[in-house]
Amino acid sequence: MGIRSYRPYTPGTRERTVSEFAEVTRNEPEKSLTRSVHRPKGRNNRGVITCRHRGGGHKRLYRVIDFHRNKLNIPAKVAAVEYDPNRNARIALLYYQDGEKRYILHPATLAVGATVVAGPDSPLEIGNALPLYKIPLGTTVHNVELVPGKGGQMVRAAGSSAQVVAKEGDYVTLKLPSTEVRMVRRECYATIGQVGNADVRNISLGKAGRKRWSGRRPEVRGSVMNPVDHPHGGGEGRAPIGRSGPVTPWGKPTLGYKTRKKKKDSDKFIVRRRRRVSKRGRGGRNA
Repeated sequence: MGIRSYRPYTPGTRERTVSEFAEVTRNEPEKSLTRSVHRPKGRNNRGVITCRHRGGGHKRLYRVIDFHRNKLNIPAKVAAVEYDPNRNARIALLYYQDGEKRYILHPATLAVGATVVAGPDSPLEIGNALPLYKIPLGTTVHNVELVPGKGGQMVRAAGSSAQVVAKEGDYVTLKLPSTEVRMVRRECYATIGQVGNADVRNISLGKAGRKRWSGRRPEVRGSVMNPVDHPHGGGEGRAPIGRSGPVTPWGKPTLGYKTRKKKKDSDKFIVRRRRRVSKRGRGGRNA
């Protein structure tokens, strides 16, 4: 994937960068693998806003992705690589030998015309899915299951990958993109390789309108609101927040405050916690 920039002939193109879409080989999705999905726009069943700053955006069709990879020992040919508006990764269209078609996440370097297969005896090649106990140490994987048979839930974002670092008993230890080291059941499936479209992190929107196209509405700092609207609001000029620490609009601590449960069932599977992100990296004053 490459990144294309623009000459600054308008303020919106001065910092604008977009993907070149060089790896995309097909413009229209497979009709049988698309669904129409209601977009809640941050509202609940009563129409009340429960998640702010959502709404608008371009209309989308949902692409049904095969995260399970449960067609075992049936080879499939990569027919096309497509753009998916619902995720930052590309998707690959597979034609199975029995005639079925499915979408999977497109692994980096997987080319059109290649053959992929899922199963415990599959070769260790990009795009193939195997149980973790069959994957050698040091191998890069993605689309990792947490519960056997439930489908991949971890490591699905563009450019992400996990590494198999240890095997012991019924568990395989993975180093995740967040730097967390975690144990997963050995029967869980994972796909060989890294998710493609890694350069997505280098894309700059360039203008607020592109954020609106993706369904995001404007955000305003709490410190510029009135006291009735936010705990940080009020005061003369640029006043401090007047509390011991930053809080949400509903008075709960935020910006670095840990919200994970103290006694979570999955704690016993975590070998090493992820590194902590600084407050500056989590959004600064945008509470």
